[in-house]
Amino acid sequence: MATVAQTLRALPATLIWVREFLREELAPYPGRVGLVARMVLAPTIVMIICMAFRIPYGFQGAIFALLITRESPRATLQSSAKIFIGMTISAFYVLFSVYFVISFPGFHFIWIIFSFFVAFYAVSAMTDYASSTTFAVVISVAVPLWDRYLPAKANVEDTLWVNLSSLLGILVLLAVEAIAARMRPGDDIVLPVAERLTAVERLLTHLAEGTIDDAGKNVIRYAMLGSSRLRRLLRRSDYAQHYKLQMNAVVAAVGRVVDTTATLAEFSGPLSSRDRQKSRELAGTIERVRVDLLNRRIPGSIRLDAVEQTSTYLPQLYEIEEIVSLIPQAFADSQSMGEYVPSPDDPRQLKLLRADAFTDTRHVKFALRGCLAATASYIIYNAIDWPGISTAVTTCLVTALSTVGASRQKQALRFAGAIAGGFVFGMGSQIFVLPYIDSIFGFTVLFVVVTAVASWFMTSSPRLSYFGLQLALAFYLINLQEFAIVTSLAVARDRVVGVLLGLFMMWLVFDQLWSAPAAVEMKKAFVLNFRLMAQLVKEPLSSDPGGAKPPFSLRDTITENFDSVRAMADAALLEFGPSREQDLRWRKRIQAAQSPMRTLFLTRMALWKYHAQRRGFELPQEVLRAQQEFDNRSAETLDGIADRLEGKSPAKDGNLQTSFEHLQQVIGTVGSQEPLVKLGPRLQALLALSSRSEKLTIWLNENI
Repeated sequence: MATVAQTLRALPATLIWVREFLREELAPYPGRVGLVARMVLAPTIVMIICMAFRIPYGFQGAIFALLITRESPRATLQSSAKIFIGMTISAFYVLFSVYFVISFPGFHFIWIIFSFFVAFYAVSAMTDYASSTTFAVVISVAVPLWDRYLPAKANVEDTLWVNLSSLLGILVLLAVEAIAARMRPGDDIVLPVAERLTAVERLLTHLAEGTIDDAGKNVIRYAMLGSSRLRRLLRRSDYAQHYKLQMNAVVAAVGRVVDTTATLAEFSGPLSSRDRQKSRELAGTIERVRVDLLNRRIPGSIRLDAVEQTSTYLPQLYEIEEIVSLIPQAFADSQSMGEYVPSPDDPRQLKLLRADAFTDTRHVKFALRGCLAATASYIIYNAIDWPGISTAVTTCLVTALSTVGASRQKQALRFAGAIAGGFVFGMGSQIFVLPYIDSIFGFTVLFVVVTAVASWFMTSSPRLSYFGLQLALAFYLINLQEFAIVTSLAVARDRVVGVLLGLFMMWLVFDQLWSAPAAVEMKKAFVLNFRLMAQLVKEPLSSDPGGAKPPFSLRDTITENFDSVRAMADAALLEFGPSREQDLRWRKRIQAAQSPMRTLFLTRMALWKYHAQRRGFELPQEVLRAQQEFDNRSAETLDGIADRLEGKSPAKDGNLQTSFEHLQQVIGTVGSQEPLVKLGPRLQALLALSSRSEKLTIWLNENI
């Protein structure tokens, strides 16, 4: 009885948390309405054309348009050639390869398994998201068609209808994106970055005036939204790799600025005159950086205030200033931002596979896991002779497109979305709405409403966006398989059961067979980042001064791990068991360390240019040796932190403070020499970055 009473008392608190969570996730933010409008418009046009011209498999074009519209207009338009190539290859693969196996049941079964493997491999290894989506979804729908006991002519016709639906979705999507690109011209990375800086600038201006009011709402929403979408756009874009490196650093720095500024949104205490002045100066600095980025100019260098952090109330202002000063460092070895924008004639733009497509085992592992889930679904619905639930295979592929990973949180959202889209909106509309609709206009209104609801959820943060995707998928599979309004509840039931079966198999394979709990994965990714940053710090010097190339893959892995730690920290809240209390303590410690670790990562990327002796960052040999010694001690300290987290004794005790003092003395001695006076600003910048790196590394060493 006491346990039941405690549970009942805890329910109101849980409901309050859910209400606040939904209010934060579903609140509007700049650009959300426009994005949702694009996401609704493209699938709606596809639906109308499919209904009017009696085109089956309209769900494929609609879900394709909905998925890809979440990307950027520029990226979608520039990848149009790859989209058509992906669709052509998938159609050719199905029609050509099935000819050799259609008469041999054993080989036919092997062909189906191999086709699933190829589809999942494409999701992981193809460079372009849109083309991999086209390729995978066409295969997921076309391959099961050849299981039917129908003449080959009928199967060929249906395969071509599947491709026609895909082609229709592509053409409509490109038309909508072309219009959107003309209405909102600009860089898809720089504009969102500028919008975030505008929100921060506005809050700091209001803070200086002593009236925050509602100025902090946008900052809080941007902090909630995160910067993972921008990093995903960069990773999938066709920009030059150097530009990706630079803008990744900018996006990470701006994300840190937004997160830090969000803590000021609820500030209501007294402000010193120093704080007011600092807020006003910082707002002006951010405005200059924002204007430079929008005009594709390299932001001017920012000199940090020499005054110590004496503010009694707002130490965050000094932290923001330090992070903002890293933005110009990202472009310090470039002449202009535009020099890395690719030419339309660049043959690299047509490259379909990633550089590591045949060397990185992660692609094969992901393909094997996805293939196992899809094959198990295929075997189950054939073994029980229930072909109506063949939507399980499509669900596996679409679920894989939404993420290359899994967690209980994501699977809970997927199941909830499938139930909401299938039973509530899908079957609910068949019972209460569709019997009273006798025209395409009425169905269009219903379709727009459901798509708008799904799109609004999809534009939330990753904590909730999967719910919207599964809601739309379940609703489309029920109502857009044929070119007529479906009124049979049995058909709707079968398709919803198929969706749930596909989600269950993905959960079983990705979460249970080859996956550790979120808390364990969180800790592993956290420890791995210390190892990788130590490796980044002690990267060997280039034998060609000024010609060293940035460690792109290492930087990308570290950035992805930061995102992974954040996602796993959210997922850990939904895990229960005997280790829950310990896992939550780890989660709290790791979240506290994430912020200084990100700043350390940005600082080390700025220091890398000196370490590698890039052109314009050459150092005297004495300074270079002292800096190399400082870098080695920093790497030993980071490795030591990782050793302690894994329960090992540190291999070496890097005396970091002594090596920094030595570097400081060498810079002071060399900088005073008459022939090297002109290196003064460069040496000062090196010393400031090294000092920040030392303080952050020592803080992490002492607090973890």
